[in-house]
Amino acid sequence: MLRINEIKLPIELADTLKHQDEQIKAALLKRLEIPESDLIDFSIFKRGVDARKSHAILYVYNLDVQAKNEANLLAKFKKDPHVKPAPDTNYHFVAMVNSSSAIASKSSENSNEKLRQGTHEQGAQVVQGVWQASNEAGNTISTKQTHLQQRPVIVGFGPAGIFAALILAQSGFKPIVLERGKEVRKRTQDTWGLWRKNMLNPESNVQFGEGGAGTFSDGKLYSQIKDPKHYGRKVIQEFVKAGAPEEIMYVSHPHIGTFRLVGMVEEMRKTIIALGGEVRFESRVEDIEIELGEVQAVVLQTGERIATNHLILAVGHSARDTFEMIYKRGVYVEAKPFSIGFRIEHPQSLIDRARYGKSYSEDLLAKLGAADYKLVHHAKNGRSVYSFCMCPGGAVVAATSEPNRVVTNGMSQYSRNERNANAGIVVGITPEVDYPDNPLAGMELQRQLESHAFLLGGSNYNAPGQLIGDFLANRPSTQFGSVMPSYKPGVHLTNLDTALPEFAISAIREAIPEFAKQIKGFDFAEGVLTGVETRTSSPIRIKRDDETLQSINTKGLYPCGEGAGYAGGILSAGVDGIKVAEAVALSISAQPSATLKQ
Repeated sequence: MLRINEIKLPIELADTLKHQDEQIKAALLKRLEIPESDLIDFSIFKRGVDARKSHAILYVYNLDVQAKNEANLLAKFKKDPHVKPAPDTNYHFVAMVNSSSAIASKSSENSNEKLRQGTHEQGAQVVQGVWQASNEAGNTISTKQTHLQQRPVIVGFGPAGIFAALILAQSGFKPIVLERGKEVRKRTQDTWGLWRKNMLNPESNVQFGEGGAGTFSDGKLYSQIKDPKHYGRKVIQEFVKAGAPEEIMYVSHPHIGTFRLVGMVEEMRKTIIALGGEVRFESRVEDIEIELGEVQAVVLQTGERIATNHLILAVGHSARDTFEMIYKRGVYVEAKPFSIGFRIEHPQSLIDRARYGKSYSEDLLAKLGAADYKLVHHAKNGRSVYSFCMCPGGAVVAATSEPNRVVTNGMSQYSRNERNANAGIVVGITPEVDYPDNPLAGMELQRQLESHAFLLGGSNYNAPGQLIGDFLANRPSTQFGSVMPSYKPGVHLTNLDTALPEFAISAIREAIPEFAKQIKGFDFAEGVLTGVETRTSSPIRIKRDDETLQSINTKGLYPCGEGAGYAGGILSAGVDGIKVAEAVALSISAQPSATLKQ
C-alpha cells in the first residue's frame, strides 16, 4: 500500500462533498505516470483545502493506493516526499482477557480486525473469539492464568472516560464506569432547563453527564497532538461505527454537532455494556481511599465502597470538588496554564465573505460550509490573546455547573447554519506569573470571575454583554444593533470593563482591531461580546509518570483526559483515554491473583 499526498484538484469541479472517483483517479494516474491497468484500488485518507489567495481554491487529497509493482514505484519516486509506503493505522490491542480470565498480550492482527468489526450485539462472543484467534495464531506472549481480583474503575464518562472504558471492554477487562451526571437524554433535558427556564441542576448540565462537556459543543474532531500510533484514527472509526457521518474519516477538520453526538454516545455506551462493562449514572465519587500511597477504593455519595487498585480519573475540567478532594488526600496536583475571556459574535455572512474573499459564492459555501477562523495576537502587556473553540453558524450557550455563577461556551449543530458565528476571545493565564504558590488558585480565579459575571448579568443566569464598538470605547451598551446574541437564557447589556482583570481587558481591546486587519469587519461595532469564558481548559494538572501513566505519588491512580491536564478537546481526550486504558491493561496483565468478578 502506498500513501500519495498532495493530489490537488480545483474545488469548482467537485460535487457537494468531494470530487468524483473518476476525477481523482485520473489525477492519481497522471501523478504516478502509470496506466489504469496498473491501479488496483485507492481510497481517500485525508482531504484538505488550499485556499491561498494566490490561486483558485483547491481540494488537496492524501490517498491510500494499491498498485502493481509498488516497489518499483517507490524506487522511482524515492526523492519525492509525497510518495511513501502507507503507514499502518490499524489499532492493535496490547492485552486481552478471555472468558476464563487468561491474559493474552499483543494479540495478532487477525484478532484486532475481528474486534474492530464487532458490534455491541456481538459483545462477549467477539472478545472470546479474539482471544482464541490469538492463541491459534501463536502470537500470545503470556497465556498464564493472570486474573482480575478487582475490576478497573473509571470516574467520568466524557470522551476520555468513554474511550478508556471502550478499550478495556473490548479487551475483556469489564470496567465499571461511575458518572456523576445523568444519561445523555435526561441530561439534555436538564441542560435545556437552564437555557429556557433559568434553572440549574449542579449535577446534570453542560459540564456533567454522559458524553462530557464535548456533547454540547461543535463536535470538533481535530487536534494538533502528536499521534504516532494513530490512536486518533481509532477514535474516528469508533465514532463512525456509532453513527457519525463517514466523511469524518477523511475531511481535514471534521465535526459532528451536538444532536448527532447524543445518539453516538448512547451507542458507545451500549457497546461497552454488551462487552461486560458497567455504566452507572448519578454516581458521584465523594472520596478515594489511599493507603501507603496506593489506591484501595472509591466511595460514592451514597456511602457505597467499590474496591479497586486501578482507578482512571477522567472527570473533565470542571470537577472542582473532585480536584479539592484529591488535593486534600495528598495526590500531587500542580497549577496549569489556562485562559479567560469572552464569547464574540458576528454575522456568519460577515465571516464567510471575509474568509472566502473573491472566491465567495453560494456554490462555494455549499461545498465548504460556513467559514471559521483562528487568530492570535501578542499584546503590548505581554499577554497572548487568541480565538478559542470557534463555532461557525452556532450559538453561545450557558455552561455553568455551579449555582450563582455564569459561564459561556460555544456550540453548533452539524449543519452550522445558524445566523451568527461565535468564538472565545481569550487571554492566557500563567501560574508562574499570576499565582505561583497555590495549585488550586486558578480554580478560585475562575469561580470569582463567574460569580461576578452572575451579578453583572442580573443574578438570574443571564449573561453580561456589550457591543464590540462600546467595549472598544469603554462605554456601557444600552441596546442591541443588527446582531442579536444567541446566549440563552438571555443577555443583559452592561459594561464588561470589570468582568475580567484589567490586563485581560486591555489585551482584548488591543487585539480586536488587530484581528480586523486579518478578517475585515472583525471589529464590527454591532457585534456582541458575552461574558465570561473561563473553562477553556483545566486549571490544574494531576501529574503522572510518563511511562506507567499513574499519578507520580499515588499508585493505581491514572489521571486521564482534559480534567487531568492531558487533553484539550474531544479527539485528544479520546486519544488519552486509549493511552491510559492500555496502561491499565498492561498493569493488570502483569499481576498475579484470584478471580474475575463477573
